[in-house]
Amino acid sequence: MAESLHVAPPFLETEALAGRLAAIEDSREPAVTLAGEYPDGHKVTAHRHGRAQLLHALAGVVTVSTQAGRWMVPPDHAMWIPAGVVHSVEMLGDVSMRSVYVREDASARLPTALRVMGMSDLMRSLLIEAVAMGPVEAEDRRRTLLLELLVAEIAHLPERPLGLPMPSDARLVALCRGFLGAPSARATIDDWAERSGMSRRTFTRAFARETGLGLSAWRQQACLFAALPRLAEGEPITTVALDLGYESVPAFITMFKRMLGMAPRAYLRGAQLAETATPRRPA
Repeated sequence: MAESLHVAPPFLETEALAGRLAAIEDSREPAVTLAGEYPDGHKVTAHRHGRAQLLHALAGVVTVSTQAGRWMVPPDHAMWIPAGVVHSVEMLGDVSMRSVYVREDASARLPTALRVMGMSDLMRSLLIEAVAMGPVEAEDRRRTLLLELLVAEIAHLPERPLGLPMPSDARLVALCRGFLGAPSARATIDDWAERSGMSRRTFTRAFARETGLGLSAWRQQACLFAALPRLAEGEPITTVALDLGYESVPAFITMFKRMLGMAPRAYLRGAQLAETATPRRPA
């Protein structure tokens, strides 16, 4: 039930991207798998497809951008992109990507909104194996069962707070973009309200209405966006924490644990284990 479309070379130009998407759309199978290797800084231009996509960064960090905001997909995570959502993708570091494109009628339990999800060991193994199997001309019962289980497992993946919704109000957009250029845990509501020309109460309501988050939660997620690539590159936790304006390393670690459920070192150890997982090549 899965088709493996290996991208080579890794640079997806407009025509190549269109061809890849056409092959996915033309497939009669409920699920289509894709493997791709991309260099640091590579960008996939804005596009959409008729199937939902589960995008998994086996190694490296990926950012996905839509009109609704930005999402970060570090190793050991996946991004769920519903069918029809226009999105672009950027690679932070060399990225080894594994994706599955799922027809909307493949399961009634598929998510309906953009989200980043933690990858279970089972899901990672299923996806790697599905890609490694490649296309099979004859009916293959094992392959059919594997893809059915893969689609069913999507509904059980835990959501992770790695989305960064962006407002549409020009004043708020300017503040958010400025923050992303120089993130700091010390940003305050009063400062942002003054800079936007709003009262504290008006600003608080406007920001929550447009992003779905309070400034404190949005700021923490933005700091996490800034911290993860640097930590993955081996920068000391102390350096990253202080650069982001945290008063102490314990304060940064507390935020990190609250957001991702574990301390930075434990999280990075898990990511490194994910990166060393080697897909079994098809015979």
